[in-house]
Amino acid sequence: MIFPIGDDQVKGGHYPLFSYSLIALNVAIFLFQINMQPSALQAFVYDYGAIPYETVRGQDLPTLLTSMFLHGGWMHLIGNMLFLWVFADNIESSIGSFRFLAFYLLGGLMAHAAHIYFNWDSQIPTVGASGAISAVMGAYLVMFPVSRIKVLFFFFTFRVPALLFLGFWIWQQWLSGTATLDVPTAENSGVAWWAHIGGFAFGLAAGLYYRFTHTPPRAMPVYYDNRDFL
Repeated sequence: MIFPIGDDQVKGGHYPLFSYSLIALNVAIFLFQINMQPSALQAFVYDYGAIPYETVRGQDLPTLLTSMFLHGGWMHLIGNMLFLWVFADNIESSIGSFRFLAFYLLGGLMAHAAHIYFNWDSQIPTVGASGAISAVMGAYLVMFPVSRIKVLFFFFTFRVPALLFLGFWIWQQWLSGTATLDVPTAENSGVAWWAHIGGFAFGLAAGLYYRFTHTPPRAMPVYYDNRDFL
C-alpha cells in the first residue's frame, strides 16, 4: 500500500487554519465515538450518518453535513486525516481560509449527491470525510499538478508528481466504482466509491476556477523536514 506523507509547500499565502482545525475536530469526534457503548454508537451513527433513503425523501438533511465528521474505525480515520493533512493546506493557503471551508463542505455535499444517485434506496448510513477530501484532491491536481508528493511504500519513500499520484488514485476509484454498478448495496465493499468520484469531479471544476482566479503561489522546491511525516 502506498501512502502520501508530505508534499511541496506553497510560499506565503494564508495560514491553513481550517485544514488543521478540521483534522482536530474529526479526531475529537472519533475519540468521543469510541468511548460509547456499542448500542449507543450504533444509534449515534444512524442519527448522524447520512442515509440515502431518507435524504431523497427530505428527511434528516442536516446529516449530509454531520456525517462528514464521523468515521467507522481507526484506519478509516487515519487514512482520511493523512490525505487531508497532505493536500488541504496548499489549497487553503492559496484561496483563503473561509473560501476553503465553503469549498470543503460543498465538496462533501457534491460527494453525497453522487453516492445517493447510485444508491437511491440504500438504508445504510454513510459516514466519513473522504468525499470532501476527494474534492480537495481534485482541486490539488489542477492547481498543483507538478507538486512533488512524498509517498511511503513499505519502508521506502520516494516522490512523484501530484498529477501521477492523484491520477492513479482516481483511476482506482473509477475502476472500483464502476465494478459496483451491478452489485447490490448489501454485497458491495462498504466503500462509497461514487462519493469519492463525485467529490473529485467537483474538486477538478473548482480547482480550474481557483487556478484562474486565485493563482496559487509557486510550490516550494525544498522539502521541509517538519512536513515529512505525520
